[in-house]
Amino acid sequence: DDNPPETHFLPAALSLPNPLSTPLTPNLLCLSECQELAVPVRGERKPNAVVRVSVVNTSQESLATHACTEIVEGTRDPLFLTGVSFPPDYPLCEETRLQLTIYDVRDLKHDGVLLHFLKKFSVCSQRSFLGCTTFTVGDLLKSKDEQLTLRLRTSDGTSTTGTIVVSRLKMGEIEDGEMDQIAADVHGQKCTLLCESLPGSTCGKKTNPLMNAVFRNPICKVYRFQTVDNRWMLVREQMAECTLSFLIPKQLITLYIQEDMRRIQELKDLGDLSPHWDNLRKEVIAHYGQLVSSYQEVLTELNKLTGSSFKPSCCKTEKYLEFIPINLHTQTMQVTCPKHPEASYDIVTVGAPAAHYQGFKNGGLQRLLNRFEAEKKNTAYQCIYYSPENTAKAREVLASVSQLQPLISDMADQLLQAAQQRSPDRLQEALKTLCDRTEQFVHALKDELVKSALLALHAARPGFIQSVQPGTCSSVGGSEAQDSIPQHKDYDEEEWDRVWANVAKSLNCIIAMVDRLQEHDNNNEEPPAEPALADVITSHTPDAGDWQEKIYPLVVTLKDCVMEVVERAKKAMAFVLLQEVACSIPQGLALRQRRDVIFSQALAALACGFVMRLYTAIEDKGFLQQLQQVGVVAQFESLLSTYSEEIGMLEDMEVGIADLRRVTFKITEAKSGDALPFFRDYYTVEVPLPCGLFETLPKEIKDKPLHIYPVLFNVGINQQQTLAERFGDISLQERINQKNFEILDNYYKLLSDKMPLECLPSFQTQTNLKELLETLAQHVVTKKRKNVEILWLAGTICRRLNGIRFTSCKSAKDRTSMSVTLEQCSLLRDEHELKKEHFVRALDCMRREGCRIENVQKNVKCRKYAFNVLQLMAFPKCYRPPDGTYGKAET
Repeated sequence: DDNPPETHFLPAALSLPNPLSTPLTPNLLCLSECQELAVPVRGERKPNAVVRVSVVNTSQESLATHACTEIVEGTRDPLFLTGVSFPPDYPLCEETRLQLTIYDVRDLKHDGVLLHFLKKFSVCSQRSFLGCTTFTVGDLLKSKDEQLTLRLRTSDGTSTTGTIVVSRLKMGEIEDGEMDQIAADVHGQKCTLLCESLPGSTCGKKTNPLMNAVFRNPICKVYRFQTVDNRWMLVREQMAECTLSFLIPKQLITLYIQEDMRRIQELKDLGDLSPHWDNLRKEVIAHYGQLVSSYQEVLTELNKLTGSSFKPSCCKTEKYLEFIPINLHTQTMQVTCPKHPEASYDIVTVGAPAAHYQGFKNGGLQRLLNRFEAEKKNTAYQCIYYSPENTAKAREVLASVSQLQPLISDMADQLLQAAQQRSPDRLQEALKTLCDRTEQFVHALKDELVKSALLALHAARPGFIQSVQPGTCSSVGGSEAQDSIPQHKDYDEEEWDRVWANVAKSLNCIIAMVDRLQEHDNNNEEPPAEPALADVITSHTPDAGDWQEKIYPLVVTLKDCVMEVVERAKKAMAFVLLQEVACSIPQGLALRQRRDVIFSQALAALACGFVMRLYTAIEDKGFLQQLQQVGVVAQFESLLSTYSEEIGMLEDMEVGIADLRRVTFKITEAKSGDALPFFRDYYTVEVPLPCGLFETLPKEIKDKPLHIYPVLFNVGINQQQTLAERFGDISLQERINQKNFEILDNYYKLLSDKMPLECLPSFQTQTNLKELLETLAQHVVTKKRKNVEILWLAGTICRRLNGIRFTSCKSAKDRTSMSVTLEQCSLLRDEHELKKEHFVRALDCMRREGCRIENVQKNVKCRKYAFNVLQLMAFPKCYRPPDGTYGKAET
């Protein structure tokens, strides 16, 4: 991104919700296999079996279909890999009665998605019904080894049609013997139903209050897959909404409103201006007022919304929801294997951060910004043109002085307190901090931009005769800088140098006084008179013998000098920013609003991912050290094409992800009644932890800024990308991948310099990070169509680096689902020895019955991925869903 990010120049913190105590642990149920199922009435075809799980309402004598397994084709002894889950708030108890019904599905291609199909299925249809059985939760809990063997019967109960076994087993508590028993049962053609985390069981980390405060409405699925040594692994997949989808944007909009209102006040505080500049100021204030009014309207509408914690993809073009990320969810895969520690893999899925409501007719934000800057240089405006670097510098100066002024004032007060107590150690400590802060303050102002802006502001006062004719655009920041600023014989150009230099001089006087006071104390002599302060208005010093009275007038002088500098600097920088807006009305503010929208979506996703990553690694000392010393990578995988509207989305997303570089996180201790701080420096997201958990963290990480390194890699995979590769332009994708590889490689080098790589997580695959990066470097410069290996390598490197993984497409619903399920099955194969011949079945299982098809249902009320046969012919094979799971649906 060649354009500097929009900088909000007062310090700000966005607060996450305080932890709650509601448990998030789901109650899960896992199905296994049946034995000797009855053959369908017609012909000798072996059944395509599927199990429906229903809850029996005994009082109303009715059934409520809850879920079902995947279809197992062409066998009388089907082995089911898919489990069935109940949400944590589901009212399961020992008296709860469940019914298991076995069906034969004749037409697989036109079956659609099973749960929708089975809800409408007639149990009386003898052509499809194979058998059923019932049991209570209490029967299972009281049985030997918590395992039931049940017979399947016909609908009239007169004959047996097979056998099914129900067994309870907890994730994370599997012993080798238990897994061997499951394997033996399968080879003996015995049907097993596994129940995991039923009432009374716990799953320690899942009850973490930090998670319960942020994540809502979990959907869980459980599977079992066979390993290469014929053992079984248990896999739990959980998808949840994130309350930050709405919380972060609402806080951010509030900060936008506050900042624009401050901008309005700063413009008013510029004082009298000549008619030309005063008219420009009024026009800018009016546009700021419109922006504030628009944001207040959006905030009012958002505050009316209750209930769901996510924005479905069908609402992506709604005006009042444009700041909200699309379809933001977390996805966690938990794996338990014998002889291996339990493993967990997290990923955040979100629709591409983009201005969908505003549209992409004229391209995305990156293209619009480039075009806009070129037009500003070449078009005549009645203002002074400042380069994007200079306007960014103006915001930086404002941020620095606004942050450092109160810090200097506080440290000066602490110095006086230490002097009053005559504490040499405290006095020296306070003085050292005061010197550091003041040095930062002076350094921030030692810039020619401030000096030239003060001169320009002086030229804009009433009565000044301007040498440059109105209607032409002056330029600042290039080789013409000296000629662009009007000169005035009455203006003392060295005055500003004296003003900010007085700050350093007044500090030197304080240092000298402290040294002499301590020297006198050591020598037990009368303290000398305080030193004279050249070029600074002196204050009367009371005739008293204590340290505080000697230091007090010098501290007052320092504060006065700092205040004078701040007032002048704020006016000068406000004048620079006036030029920026005046040169760009109304297009510039429209672009700023677009950038605000995109950044809001990206920041909400990032905050969600950071909390998830912190939660999973809260006890990992290596990760906490990495977080404190370097920061964490946030790797965004995008599947957008570089064709038509999606190229505009990618141009939006590129800027939004790059803008995340100005975000830091801070881990704080949760307190009741936490309020949103007003003061800000770029953006700091505060993550409150419960007191007990906060105390376990290293001191170095508490309340300290933690940095983020966002990277974006994009590879289009659909039919539109095929058109772009053959007839269009994919240079945007190539540039993004190459540029972000450099950021990722630089992060790795920085991490290698600052801490041992042994602190990073270990994986079964032996390829080291350096080799992976070298391979990725080759791929990002290779001309290869739909080179999805870029995404696989970037994702692998991110996990090796303890990073945060994100996956996006237009709505995070269809292509994202294919990518997430592929990544999960690849992890099972590479890290947990999933049998290669079971890979495709496991992949189809997750895509048919897993969390991602539930995501589709939540978004568009249809359990089908929005693909058609012709579209899928252009997809890489591993990104194609199984038959029956796709068709016409709203995207």
